[in-house]
Amino acid sequence: MSLNAKLLEILACPEDKGPLFYVESESLLYNNRLQRVYDVKAGIPVMLISESRTVDAGEHSRIMAKITAENIQPTFIAH
Repeated sequence: MSLNAKLLEILACPEDKGPLFYVESESLLYNNRLQRVYDVKAGIPVMLISESRTVDAGEHSRIMAKITAENIQPTFIAH
């Protein structure tokens, strides 16, 4: 289940307030700056820091390669 495009335009990391990458095929939102994953469950993003998880360098590289290969854009452009 994909997220609403309007919702994606405004979603930000609750910790650093920066943009996220929505990896739809893995039902997750990814903050590459903090290497943190926020799960999307039944089409609802779980944006609680306490329920997020930090990934190791290998997982970060894998997710970033997928983001690059699929040309996934951030939720918004930080100014």
